[in-house]
Amino acid sequence: MLTEATVEKSFRKLFSTPNQDEATFEKAEDLLEELRPESPLRHRLSQELEELRNLSQA
Repeated sequence: MLTEATVEKSFRKLFSTPNQDEATFEKAEDLLEELRPESPLRHRLSQELEELRNLSQA
């Protein structure tokens, strides 16, 4: 199990490049799975992921 700091750093690194594909979103989801279900960070990053996915489809 990864620490919250490691998950957040990895999440930010995934989205530091301008173009994301479905594989990027899947990796981000895998990172979120490493966090406890009740984690506030998991909730926040899940919302960010949803927003990023919506923006990439627009």
